[in-house]
Amino acid sequence: MPFAPELCTHSQKVCTLYKKALRNIEAFYVNRHVTRYHQVILRAEFDKNKCVTDPKERRRLLWLGEHELFKIWCPLPVNRFPTSRDGGSASERVITPPDWVLDYWHPLEKAHYPEYFRKREARKCEYIQKWHLGTLY
Repeated sequence: MPFAPELCTHSQKVCTLYKKALRNIEAFYVNRHVTRYHQVILRAEFDKNKCVTDPKERRRLLWLGEHELFKIWCPLPVNRFPTSRDGGSASERVITPPDWVLDYWHPLEKAHYPEYFRKREARKCEYIQKWHLGTLY
């Protein structure tokens, strides 16, 4: 779902609610067959109201669905995706070191990559010259 919920269409909001409800069911039940049973019941509830055309009624049903999901939300979700931003186990695990770290390499370490560090030094000098001339950006 985008960061600005007011920019989402009604169908996007319904799909997001449906996915959240499915994940909530997966978190509650361990048995795969019981989980599937409750997911089928959930789908039937959503299908029952898919032909509603009145905008006020659609908003009311969406609000009721969100409120019901909030009431039965699982306190300990176990099915987070590893790389998800909102609490995944591998979220922000890979850290890219900044460029200045290479300045502190030992000369013997730099000797393994002579061409790279030659180009890097030339680019650093060019950057500093542009900075002093005021034409960097």
